[in-house]
Amino acid sequence: MHATTAELIDAGRALRARAARSAIGTGLDVDRDPVAILEAQNTTRLAGLVPLRWSRMAVSPFTFYRGAAAVMAHDLAPTPVSGVRVQACGDAHLSNFGLYASPERSLVFDLNDFDETHPAPWEWDVERLAASFAVASRQNGFGEACAHDTAAAAARAYRETMLRAAGRSARDLFHDMVTIDDLLTRNQETAADSKVRRRRAHELERTATKARRRTADQAFAKLAATGADGELRIVQQPPLMFRPDRAPADLLEVPEHYRSSASPDVESLLHRYHAVDLALRVVGVGSVGTRCFILLCLDSTGSPLLLQAKEATTSVLEPWTTASRYTHMGQRVVAGQRIMQAASDPLLGWTESEGRHYYVRQFRDMKGSFEIERLSRSLLVDYAIICGGVLARAHAQSCEPAVVAGYLGRGTAFDDAIGRFSLAYADQNDRDHAALLDAIASGRLEASED
Repeated sequence: MHATTAELIDAGRALRARAARSAIGTGLDVDRDPVAILEAQNTTRLAGLVPLRWSRMAVSPFTFYRGAAAVMAHDLAPTPVSGVRVQACGDAHLSNFGLYASPERSLVFDLNDFDETHPAPWEWDVERLAASFAVASRQNGFGEACAHDTAAAAARAYRETMLRAAGRSARDLFHDMVTIDDLLTRNQETAADSKVRRRRAHELERTATKARRRTADQAFAKLAATGADGELRIVQQPPLMFRPDRAPADLLEVPEHYRSSASPDVESLLHRYHAVDLALRVVGVGSVGTRCFILLCLDSTGSPLLLQAKEATTSVLEPWTTASRYTHMGQRVVAGQRIMQAASDPLLGWTESEGRHYYVRQFRDMKGSFEIERLSRSLLVDYAIICGGVLARAHAQSCEPAVVAGYLGRGTAFDDAIGRFSLAYADQNDRDHAALLDAIASGRLEASED
């Protein structure tokens, strides 16, 4: 017999005996060398790109935080948790949320990076998200009070969204998504001050306009040109986009290799394409050094399709949880993305080459993100509320939200605990960033933009 919502909420309340809400984020294990944890990730990366990884992470405490998911996973492992596991993002910092096109071509706001996705305590994603707001708030010069309040706002939005989810049907939650139109409507309904409404609307519309322009056709116009031999080729843009001296030859066969991992209609579509060129592209901060290839594909009419094949390795969460059910890490990423996102790229799939695993997706399909440095104090809080709610919706796809809602309750104990934790972890992140700078200055690490 299945439990009722009321029974699930009671079960969630009972979990407070295992981990008090006020204890969330305490007991961090920071007796470690953060640089050594990051260095361990380089064993499978392209050695020539590792100095660029260090250079990007060294820029600021926030760029360090973006690249240090493995460090935070280590630190959170011994902290108190309620015992409820979800399909976790594993790297749910604020820059891994953004806009993208749904299969119906609507602009959706959601999580958009799943390289580290893995079943894990839901608390870890909330803590990584909230602490990222504390770090960003400091970087924007907003002070400690704003750093605390922004992190707590993300936690409150997560809690309140879970409470609402507890009373909704599983089917309604499955179809729930946040579109740019929803965000604009919410702005009209929640901002009493006309100036605030205008500022919010301007930033939303600005980001949406940029996203709508970032299409595959726009990317093709910039990235491809006809060579001396009359054939279309990807334009090299070293050091960020280049044709490697040695690339796995079978990567040009990606459309043939990965199409069986896609749905039957997409498999049929991919039969019409063949890859004619590829280039290695340097992406992100924490991902620098992993293999990421852009493939130029054409159909019989000469019309292009740009695909991205990105290397997938073991999630940073796996050493601290349980082994993945998937032996193919590309499949792990795709499965997690499909579970957590409200709508996913229909061309998602996975493949492998020379023993390395890859996941495949469309390249630049109306993707857009908010420029955090442009946001005022109030807009940063608004953004935290949106991200916290979206994260709760994503988690609700793989758990009984009523259990989490029962644990969280209607009071602010959890919000306050996350606010305190985020300030403490921002302090730790500053120390870890300083350790990276020391390692570069001492010659232990080589950092270079070239």
